[in-house]
Amino acid sequence: MNRRHLSQIGVANSVAPESSTDRGDRHAYPRPQLRRRHWISLNGPWDFALDPTAAWQKPEDVTWAHTIEVPFAPETERSGVNDRSHFKACWYRRTFEPDVTPGEEERLILHFGAVDHRATVWVNGTLAATHVGGYTPFEIDVTDLLSLTELDEIVVRAFDDPADLCKPRGKQDWQLEPHSIWYPRTTGIWQTVWLERVPAVRIAELVWTATLERWEIGLELRVAGDPTRRLKVGVRLRVDDIVLANDQYLVVAGEAHRRIALSDPGIDDFRNELLWSPESPKLIEADIVLLDEAGLTLDTVASYTALRSLVAQGDRFVLNGRPYPLRLVLDQGYWPGTGLTAPDDDALRRDVELARAMGFNGVRKHQKIEDPRYLYWADRLGLLVWGEMPSAYRFTRHSVEALTREWMEALRRDASHPCLVAWVPFNESWGVPNLVDSPRERDYVQALYHLTRTLDPTRPVVGNDGWESVATDVIGIHDYDANPAKIARRYASYDDLPRLLKRERPGGRQLVLLHQVDRDQPVVLSEFGGIALARETQTTWGYSVARDADDLRRLYRALLEAVRGVELFAGFCYTQFADTYQEANGLLYADRTPKFPLGEIALATRGATAAEEHKAKERDKAP
Repeated sequence: MNRRHLSQIGVANSVAPESSTDRGDRHAYPRPQLRRRHWISLNGPWDFALDPTAAWQKPEDVTWAHTIEVPFAPETERSGVNDRSHFKACWYRRTFEPDVTPGEEERLILHFGAVDHRATVWVNGTLAATHVGGYTPFEIDVTDLLSLTELDEIVVRAFDDPADLCKPRGKQDWQLEPHSIWYPRTTGIWQTVWLERVPAVRIAELVWTATLERWEIGLELRVAGDPTRRLKVGVRLRVDDIVLANDQYLVVAGEAHRRIALSDPGIDDFRNELLWSPESPKLIEADIVLLDEAGLTLDTVASYTALRSLVAQGDRFVLNGRPYPLRLVLDQGYWPGTGLTAPDDDALRRDVELARAMGFNGVRKHQKIEDPRYLYWADRLGLLVWGEMPSAYRFTRHSVEALTREWMEALRRDASHPCLVAWVPFNESWGVPNLVDSPRERDYVQALYHLTRTLDPTRPVVGNDGWESVATDVIGIHDYDANPAKIARRYASYDDLPRLLKRERPGGRQLVLLHQVDRDQPVVLSEFGGIALARETQTTWGYSVARDADDLRRLYRALLEAVRGVELFAGFCYTQFADTYQEANGLLYADRTPKFPLGEIALATRGATAAEEHKAKERDKAP
């Protein structure tokens, strides 16, 4: 067959920045902060085989018996496999014809958004790469492995022992049937697989930071290819039609580290127009060009950043220099029929819109490193996100190494998103079950807190959310008491915070360990509520149960009114966004249908004005 030049690979999307009016689709560019023009999605039908005992080690061993729809995990209905049994491995195969001829100036990169848990990849029968970590991406330069005369073949082996409690697994159940707060497993490919044409010398990584005090944007750029070449990078920053900066910088040893000073508008009205917040999610579009010493263009990418700061200052969160109460909702990130994978990009956008419509200004993504496309929509539409590491459930040398490695990859992937405002490496002492009595486990939590702060000093770190804090910027409390009056009384003693945190034990757990509590440290009720209301065909599981929609409305209003009235709290996070499998404690059913009207949820969430409250009461009286 004839092979055309690499530059003729099909275009699946444009490098042009996506606007706030764009709707999502199944083939949206998977890496929104470093976009190029030429790429191909490999989502769709792949050959598939289950390997229950992980007996097969090489592609030639495999008996291909099924077809699977990538990127949906084989445990899901949408995959076409729908097998929730215990199996240790599974295999994928597909061919592709990108019509490429490898050349010295261009390369073909194979990207995997996420494969759970250990991925081994062969291209045309040659072992190409391995990657460990079920929530983070990896890429392979496959140029030198391409065939010049035949279709190219990709084979992926995913190894994922369902009984392994040492790996980061989040809410994936180790029992055969989901129980309590644990859900069906996710094995294998569960995010987009894609091919991208790139220059041999190219922009490989961007990291953006903002500094409001100096009114500047920080850029860290890394170049792949020949690090000895004399290169320059051109950076053009713009908001709408206004150019904020248009400069060139030297690339030294394959890297550029620059602070891009912007003209300070001076007057607050003008400054505020450029600041990112949930109420005004203003993004700064970036066009970046890599140039050789003669000024010829080697690579062009599109990106975006924003001017915003969120810090834990005193006992409050401060967004862009102003106190900002957090109204978060806990979001597990599962969908009916597709599990951890969104049905399409539009579903990710819709979840961001729904959180905002319910009156929340942020989400705590719980036990999941979410698809970058969700973060894109949170950036674009305006929603704060707490990023959380999926937990392991044993404390061993292997679990420490595995979780630390994957957490570092997650920080690296997501650090430039303006929507992300906090990191949560541990939740409720999962993975450190003897934290109270084990110095090693306390050292581990403290070490990961400090590592996170070292890699990203711009965001607060919630060291161990829920209880048993040993190192943290924020005291997170999980308290599912269903009595609003008790919640209000329990946390009313602002002037006695150290004794309060030592004395109160929601869930039977001490809130602070070996930690001198700073009275000026923010306290967040980071899990509460969990009021269940199920459809007739659902299993009803929650921390408390409502009889019907009217009862849920009443209970939610009362609980939110009590929590908002606690001066001690710098914010809250209600459990939860949507029903998830056997958990029926969402404000939305699993299909995202509201359990009572979105507008009424929003009034209760943010607190109604007197006029809004009167209108709501009149609606309640209406027949």
